[in-house]
Amino acid sequence: MTDKQHIWTEDCDLLVAGSGAAGLAAAVTAAHHGLKVVLAEKDAVLGGTTAWSGGWIWAPGNPVARRQGIAEDPEAPRRYLRAVLGETFNPELAGAFLQAAPEMVAFFEAETALRFDCGAAIPDTYGHLPGAGLGGRSVIAQAFDARALGPDIALLRPPLRETSFLGMTIQAGADLRAFLTATRSLRSALHVARRLGRHAWDLARHRRGMDLRNGNALVARLLLSAREIGVDLRPGLALAEVISDASGVHGAVLTVGDTEIRIRTRRGIVLACGGYPHDLARRGASYPCHRHHTPLAVPAATGDGLRLGEAAGGRQDMTLAAPAAYCPVSRVNWPDGRSGVFPHIIDRGKPGVIGVLADGRRFCNEGLGYHDYVTAMQAATAPGDEQMSWLICDRRFLRRYGLGIVRPAPVPIRPWLRAGYLKTGGTLAELAQACGIDGAGLAETVARFNTGARRGEDPAFQRGSSAYMRLQGDPAVTPNPCVAPIETPPFYAVKVVPGSFGTFAGLKTDGQARVLGAGTGPIPGLYAAGTDMASVMGGHYPAGGINLGPALAFGFVAGRHAAGAAP
Repeated sequence: MTDKQHIWTEDCDLLVAGSGAAGLAAAVTAAHHGLKVVLAEKDAVLGGTTAWSGGWIWAPGNPVARRQGIAEDPEAPRRYLRAVLGETFNPELAGAFLQAAPEMVAFFEAETALRFDCGAAIPDTYGHLPGAGLGGRSVIAQAFDARALGPDIALLRPPLRETSFLGMTIQAGADLRAFLTATRSLRSALHVARRLGRHAWDLARHRRGMDLRNGNALVARLLLSAREIGVDLRPGLALAEVISDASGVHGAVLTVGDTEIRIRTRRGIVLACGGYPHDLARRGASYPCHRHHTPLAVPAATGDGLRLGEAAGGRQDMTLAAPAAYCPVSRVNWPDGRSGVFPHIIDRGKPGVIGVLADGRRFCNEGLGYHDYVTAMQAATAPGDEQMSWLICDRRFLRRYGLGIVRPAPVPIRPWLRAGYLKTGGTLAELAQACGIDGAGLAETVARFNTGARRGEDPAFQRGSSAYMRLQGDPAVTPNPCVAPIETPPFYAVKVVPGSFGTFAGLKTDGQARVLGAGTGPIPGLYAAGTDMASVMGGHYPAGGINLGPALAFGFVAGRHAAGAAP
C-alpha cells in the first residue's frame, strides 16, 4: 500500500516478519552485517513450524560433510534437481540455492551458536536419478541445552506433543534407533534410561524438557544467536500492512492488540510468515480436495506474508507441481480433550506394514517419500471420495516399531484402542469390519503380500529397492530390511489422511530472495523466504530437509543482500 502520511513511530534498517528458520536466519545474518533488525512474530512464542519439525536441512556441498571426508562433484546436486524437477526447474533459483547453502552452513558455524551434525548416511529420495546423493547432503543442528537461553526459554515454542515423548524430543538416527531397540539391546536401554532420567529431572526442575533436539534445537540456537547479536525480538507483534510506493517498500504497520506501530524500514522487509496452510480460502483455490487436508503447520500460518506481498505488488507462483509439502498424517484425540496431528514419516518404511484404500488394495510403495505417498493416495481416490488410507500391521510390528502415535513396547496401547485411534481385530476380517474396509479385498491383498514378503520380496511395488527405502527399514530384518509378512494376530490399523508440513506455492522471487513484481524486476526492499517464497523445489520433494534447507539459505541470502554484503 502507498505511504501517504509518513508518520513513523519508530524505525529500523530491516524488519523481519516471522520467526521460523527463514526469519531467524535473515535476522541474524543482517544483524551480523551491522543492520538494526526488528523481528516481529505474531505468536507469543518464537520458532514457527520449524520448532515442530524434524530439523533436517538439505544443503549439498556443505562443509560439515567435507570434514567427514565426503566429497562429490559440485554439479551432481544440480543434475539431480534438474532430473527431479523437470519442467519446474528454475535455473536461477536452483543456482542461487546451491551456491548459498554451503555458504550459509559455514557462516552459521563460524559466526553464531549454531553447530551441525552430518547426515552422512542419509541418501536422496530418488537414488535412481542422475546426480542423486548417497549421504552428506543433509545436516542437523546439534543437541542443545536450553538452560543456555536463560529467561528466553519462555520465548521458545515447545515441541509438538504428538512427535515428542512426554515433551522430550527424539532425533531420527542413532537416538531414535536406541528407543526402538531399548528392549533388545543393553546399550540402547542405557541410552534411553539416561535420556529419560535427565528429562524427568528437567520436568521437575524447569517444567519442560531442556535437552533439545531436531527443529527445537535449531530454533533455540538461532534464538540465542539473535539475542547475542542484538536482534530486537518482538513476540506478539503482527504484520498488518506493508507501506510502499512506486519506488519500493519503506515501512510497515505492526499491531499488538489495539495498538499500531508504524515502523520505517531503511533496507526493507523480509516476509517469512509461514505460508498459507491455515488460509482456507487460498488453500481451497490451490489444493486438490482441500477439505480432506490436515496441516502440520502452526495455527498462526494463515497467509499473512502472501496477502501483504501481493498488496505490495508481488505474485503467487501457481505453476508448481504441488502447492504443498505433503505428508500422510493421522488425527489424534488425546484423553484430556485436546486434538492433534501425527506425521507418518518413519513407520511406513518399516518391514511388516502396508497401506490400503477402503477396497483393501495397496496403491503405492509405502517406503517411498512421504510426499509421494500422499500424491499416490490422491491419484488413487475417486473424485468426491474422502482421501484416506489405512496402515495395516500385526502384533509383532506394533510392539516392535509402534504405529503413528502408538509407541512400541513396553508403552501400553490400550489408551489408543479406547480412544478409537488404533483399530484392531483378532482376524483380518474383524479388522476390516472395524475399519470399514472391504474384507475380501484386504484378505487377498495381505495373502499376496505375505507370499512375497516371506522371501523378502515385494513384486507389486519393489519395497526396499533403493538406498532411501533401506535406510527407513530395519537392518536386523533380512534379506530385505523393508519387507516382512503380516501374520501374527491380533491385527491393527491406523487411518491416515493427506497432510502437509507447509506450503510450496509462495511469492515469486529472484535468486536474491527479492519479491518479483508485475513486470520482470524485483520490488525494491521486499524479500520473501521460507514458505512465503515459492519453493525452489518446484513443488517436488527430492530429499529430506528440502523445506528447512532453502528456508535457511534464502533467509541468509535476504539478510546479506539487505545489508549490501557481497557473497
